[in-house]
Amino acid sequence: MTAALSETLRKWAARLAWIVALGTFLAILGPYGTGRVGWPQVWVYWVGLIALGALVGWTTGPLAAKLVPGLPRWAYYAVAAVCISLPVTGAVFAINVAMAGGVNWAALPITWFFVLVISAFVSGIGWAGEHMAALREAASAGSAGSTARPSQALTGKLPHRLRQARLISMSAEDHYLRVRTDSGEALILMRLSDGIAACEALDGAQVHRSWWVAREAVRDVKKGDGRATLILEDGSEAPVSRSFYPALREAGWF
Repeated sequence: MTAALSETLRKWAARLAWIVALGTFLAILGPYGTGRVGWPQVWVYWVGLIALGALVGWTTGPLAAKLVPGLPRWAYYAVAAVCISLPVTGAVFAINVAMAGGVNWAALPITWFFVLVISAFVSGIGWAGEHMAALREAASAGSAGSTARPSQALTGKLPHRLRQARLISMSAEDHYLRVRTDSGEALILMRLSDGIAACEALDGAQVHRSWWVAREAVRDVKKGDGRATLILEDGSEAPVSRSFYPALREAGWF
Protein backbone atom coordinates (compact mmCIF):
# COMPACT_ATOMS: atom_id res chain seq x y z
CA MET A 1 0.00 0.00 0.00
CA THR A 2 1.44 3.38 -1.00
CA ALA A 3 1.86 6.21 1.50
CA ALA A 4 -0.69 8.33 -0.40
CA LEU A 5 -3.31 5.55 -0.36
CA SER A 6 -2.66 4.90 3.32
CA GLU A 7 -3.11 8.59 4.11
CA THR A 8 -6.35 8.72 2.10
CA LEU A 9 -7.77 5.66 3.87
CA ARG A 10 -6.78 7.07 7.27
CA LYS A 11 -8.47 10.39 6.47
CA TRP A 12 -11.73 8.77 5.34
CA ALA A 13 -11.73 6.36 8.28
CA ALA A 14 -11.48 9.38 10.60
CA ARG A 15 -14.30 11.12 8.74
CA LEU A 16 -16.52 8.03 8.93
CA ALA A 17 -15.88 7.73 12.66
CA TRP A 18 -16.77 11.42 13.08
CA ILE A 19 -20.05 10.96 11.16
CA VAL A 20 -21.07 7.94 13.23
CA ALA A 21 -20.09 9.58 16.53
CA LEU A 22 -21.95 12.83 15.85
CA GLY A 23 -24.98 11.02 14.41
CA THR A 24 -25.11 8.77 17.47
CA PHE A 25 -24.88 11.79 19.79
CA LEU A 26 -27.81 13.50 18.05
CA ALA A 27 -29.80 10.25 18.02
CA ILE A 28 -29.38 9.97 21.80
CA LEU A 29 -30.22 13.65 22.22
CA GLY A 30 -33.29 13.30 19.97
CA PRO A 31 -33.77 17.00 19.13
CA TYR A 32 -37.02 18.31 17.58
CA GLY A 33 -38.95 15.27 18.79
CA THR A 34 -37.01 12.76 16.69
CA GLY A 35 -36.54 10.58 19.75
CA ARG A 36 -40.16 9.44 19.36
CA VAL A 37 -39.19 7.44 16.28
CA GLY A 38 -37.36 4.92 18.43
CA TRP A 39 -34.20 2.89 17.94
CA PRO A 40 -32.55 2.02 15.61
CA GLN A 41 -34.62 4.21 13.25
CA VAL A 42 -33.61 7.45 14.97
CA TRP A 43 -29.94 6.43 14.73
CA VAL A 44 -30.21 5.68 11.01
CA TYR A 45 -32.05 8.99 10.56
CA TRP A 46 -29.37 11.14 12.17
CA VAL A 47 -26.32 9.26 10.89
CA GLY A 48 -27.76 9.41 7.38
CA LEU A 49 -28.45 13.16 7.60
CA ILE A 50 -25.01 13.87 9.06
CA ALA A 51 -23.40 11.83 6.25
CA LEU A 52 -25.33 13.79 3.61
CA GLY A 53 -24.45 17.11 5.22
CA ALA A 54 -20.78 16.14 5.62
CA LEU A 55 -20.43 15.27 1.95
CA VAL A 56 -21.95 18.61 0.96
CA GLY A 57 -19.80 20.51 3.47
CA TRP A 58 -16.56 18.83 2.44
CA THR A 59 -17.31 19.87 -1.13
CA THR A 60 -18.69 23.38 -0.77
CA GLY A 61 -16.24 24.63 1.88
CA PRO A 62 -13.06 24.03 -0.18
CA LEU A 63 -14.86 25.19 -3.34
CA ALA A 64 -15.76 28.49 -1.66
CA ALA A 65 -12.11 28.91 -0.58
CA LYS A 66 -11.00 28.49 -4.21
CA LEU A 67 -13.62 30.82 -5.66
CA VAL A 68 -13.24 33.56 -3.02
CA PRO A 69 -9.77 33.22 -1.44
CA GLY A 70 -8.58 35.35 1.45
CA LEU A 71 -11.66 35.21 3.71
CA PRO A 72 -11.40 34.12 7.37
CA ARG A 73 -11.70 30.37 7.82
CA TRP A 74 -14.97 30.71 9.76
CA ALA A 75 -16.56 32.39 6.71
CA TYR A 76 -16.03 29.25 4.62
CA TYR A 77 -17.59 27.15 7.37
CA ALA A 78 -20.57 29.53 7.43
CA VAL A 79 -21.01 29.16 3.67
CA ALA A 80 -20.80 25.39 4.05
CA ALA A 81 -23.45 25.46 6.80
CA VAL A 82 -25.94 27.26 4.54
CA CYS A 83 -25.17 24.94 1.61
CA ILE A 84 -25.56 21.89 3.86
CA SER A 85 -28.96 23.07 5.08
CA LEU A 86 -30.52 23.03 1.60
CA PRO A 87 -30.26 19.34 0.57
CA VAL A 88 -30.65 18.18 4.16
CA THR A 89 -33.87 20.21 4.46
CA GLY A 90 -35.11 18.49 1.30
CA ALA A 91 -34.31 15.09 2.79
CA VAL A 92 -35.96 15.89 6.14
CA PHE A 93 -39.04 17.33 4.45
CA ALA A 94 -39.37 14.26 2.22
CA ILE A 95 -39.11 11.95 5.24
CA ASN A 96 -41.72 13.98 7.11
CA VAL A 97 -44.07 13.85 4.11
CA ALA A 98 -43.64 10.08 3.86
CA MET A 99 -44.36 9.61 7.57
CA ALA A 100 -47.33 12.01 7.63
CA GLY A 101 -48.82 10.77 4.36
CA GLY A 102 -49.30 14.29 3.03
CA VAL A 103 -47.51 17.54 2.16
CA ASN A 104 -47.57 20.50 4.54
CA TRP A 105 -45.79 23.30 2.67
CA ALA A 106 -46.24 25.68 5.61
CA ALA A 107 -43.82 23.50 7.59
CA LEU A 108 -41.01 23.91 5.03
CA PRO A 109 -39.58 27.24 6.33
CA ILE A 110 -39.48 26.08 9.96
CA THR A 111 -37.95 22.77 8.85
CA TRP A 112 -35.20 24.69 7.05
CA PHE A 113 -34.60 26.83 10.15
CA PHE A 114 -34.21 23.80 12.40
CA VAL A 115 -31.87 22.14 9.90
CA LEU A 116 -29.82 25.33 9.59
CA VAL A 117 -29.35 25.41 13.37
CA ILE A 118 -28.01 21.85 13.34
CA SER A 119 -25.83 22.62 10.28
CA ALA A 120 -24.36 25.66 12.00
CA PHE A 121 -23.73 23.60 15.15
CA VAL A 122 -21.91 20.85 13.21
CA SER A 123 -19.94 23.35 11.11
CA GLY A 124 -18.99 25.22 14.27
CA ILE A 125 -17.55 22.02 15.72
CA GLY A 126 -15.49 21.56 12.55
CA TRP A 127 -14.19 25.12 12.66
CA ALA A 128 -13.37 24.88 16.38
CA GLY A 129 -11.42 21.65 15.79
CA GLU A 130 -9.38 23.20 12.98
CA HIS A 131 -8.82 26.39 14.97
CA MET A 132 -7.59 24.50 18.03
CA ALA A 133 -5.25 22.42 15.84
CA ALA A 134 -3.81 25.62 14.38
CA LEU A 135 -3.28 27.03 17.87
CA ARG A 136 -1.50 23.85 18.97
CA GLU A 137 0.73 24.00 15.90
CA ALA A 138 1.55 27.65 16.57
CA ALA A 139 2.40 26.85 20.21
CA SER A 140 4.55 23.93 19.10
CA ALA A 141 6.38 26.10 16.60
CA GLY A 142 6.92 28.75 19.26
CA SER A 143 8.38 26.22 21.70
CA ALA A 144 10.85 25.03 19.09
CA GLY A 145 13.09 27.95 19.97
CA SER A 146 15.20 29.26 17.14
CA THR A 147 13.65 27.03 14.45
CA ALA A 148 12.07 29.44 11.97
CA ARG A 149 8.66 28.54 10.60
CA PRO A 150 6.44 29.91 7.80
CA SER A 151 3.50 31.92 9.07
CA GLN A 152 -0.03 30.56 9.51
CA ALA A 153 -1.01 32.29 6.27
CA LEU A 154 0.87 29.53 4.44
CA THR A 155 0.81 26.55 6.81
CA GLY A 156 -2.93 26.96 7.42
CA LYS A 157 -3.59 26.09 3.78
CA LEU A 158 -1.42 22.97 3.79
CA PRO A 159 -2.68 19.46 4.61
CA HIS A 160 -2.21 18.64 8.30
CA ARG A 161 0.53 16.12 7.52
CA LEU A 162 2.69 18.89 5.98
CA ARG A 163 2.14 21.75 8.42
CA GLN A 164 5.13 20.88 10.62
CA ALA A 165 7.33 19.77 7.72
CA ARG A 166 10.46 21.67 6.66
CA LEU A 167 9.94 23.82 3.60
CA ILE A 168 12.07 23.11 0.52
CA SER A 169 10.65 25.27 -2.25
CA MET A 170 7.56 26.93 -3.71
CA SER A 171 6.69 27.39 -7.37
CA ALA A 172 3.79 29.21 -9.02
CA GLU A 173 1.43 27.27 -11.30
CA ASP A 174 -1.21 29.60 -12.73
CA HIS A 175 -3.22 30.78 -9.69
CA TYR A 176 -1.87 27.99 -7.52
CA LEU A 177 1.29 27.44 -5.51
CA ARG A 178 3.11 24.12 -5.35
CA VAL A 179 4.68 23.82 -1.90
CA ARG A 180 7.42 21.19 -1.54
CA THR A 181 8.48 19.98 1.90
CA ASP A 182 10.62 17.19 3.32
CA SER A 183 7.37 15.27 3.97
CA GLY A 184 5.81 15.67 0.54
CA GLU A 185 4.19 18.41 -1.52
CA ALA A 186 0.81 20.07 -1.98
CA LEU A 187 -0.87 22.40 -4.44
CA ILE A 188 -2.69 25.29 -2.74
CA LEU A 189 -4.59 28.35 -3.91
CA MET A 190 -2.14 31.16 -3.16
CA ARG A 191 0.01 33.70 -4.97
CA LEU A 192 3.78 33.28 -4.89
CA SER A 193 4.19 36.80 -3.49
CA ASP A 194 1.93 35.91 -0.55
CA GLY A 195 3.83 32.66 0.01
CA ILE A 196 7.14 34.52 0.05
CA ALA A 197 5.74 37.02 2.55
CA ALA A 198 4.72 34.12 4.79
CA CYS A 199 8.31 32.80 4.68
CA GLU A 200 10.12 36.01 5.56
CA ALA A 201 11.48 34.41 8.76
CA LEU A 202 13.14 31.61 6.77
CA ASP A 203 16.58 31.63 5.16
CA GLY A 204 15.48 31.51 1.54
CA ALA A 205 15.08 33.64 -1.56
CA GLN A 206 13.11 34.13 -4.72
CA VAL A 207 15.30 32.77 -7.50
CA HIS A 208 12.93 33.16 -10.44
CA ARG A 209 9.68 35.00 -11.08
CA SER A 210 7.84 31.75 -10.29
CA TRP A 211 10.20 30.09 -7.74
CA TRP A 212 11.23 30.50 -4.09
CA VAL A 213 13.85 28.19 -2.57
CA ALA A 214 15.00 27.48 1.00
CA ARG A 215 18.77 27.93 1.07
CA GLU A 216 19.44 24.80 3.13
CA ALA A 217 17.62 22.69 0.54
CA VAL A 218 20.17 23.40 -2.22
CA ARG A 219 22.41 20.41 -2.94
CA ASP A 220 24.09 21.40 -6.20
CA VAL A 221 24.21 24.19 -8.76
CA LYS A 222 24.45 24.14 -12.55
CA LYS A 223 25.75 27.47 -13.90
CA GLY A 224 26.08 28.96 -17.34
CA ASP A 225 25.41 32.07 -19.45
CA GLY A 226 24.34 34.25 -16.54
CA ARG A 227 21.79 31.73 -15.39
CA ALA A 228 21.81 28.81 -12.99
CA THR A 229 19.76 25.80 -11.96
CA LEU A 230 19.56 24.81 -8.31
CA ILE A 231 19.39 21.08 -7.60
CA LEU A 232 17.31 20.62 -4.46
CA GLU A 233 17.31 17.85 -1.87
CA ASP A 234 14.06 16.36 -3.17
CA GLY A 235 15.51 16.06 -6.67
CA SER A 236 13.61 19.00 -8.13
CA GLU A 237 15.41 21.66 -10.15
CA ALA A 238 14.75 25.35 -9.58
CA PRO A 239 15.76 27.77 -12.36
CA VAL A 240 17.63 30.96 -11.47
CA SER A 241 16.82 33.77 -13.88
CA ARG A 242 19.25 36.45 -15.03
CA SER A 243 17.52 39.10 -12.91
CA PHE A 244 18.03 37.18 -9.65
CA TYR A 245 21.44 35.68 -10.48
CA PRO A 246 23.70 38.61 -9.39
CA ALA A 247 22.07 39.04 -5.97
CA LEU A 248 22.17 35.31 -5.23
CA ARG A 249 25.82 35.10 -6.30
CA GLU A 250 26.64 38.08 -4.10
CA ALA A 251 24.88 36.37 -1.19
CA GLY A 252 27.04 33.28 -1.66
CA TRP A 253 24.41 30.89 -3.01
CA PHE A 254 26.90 29.75 -5.68
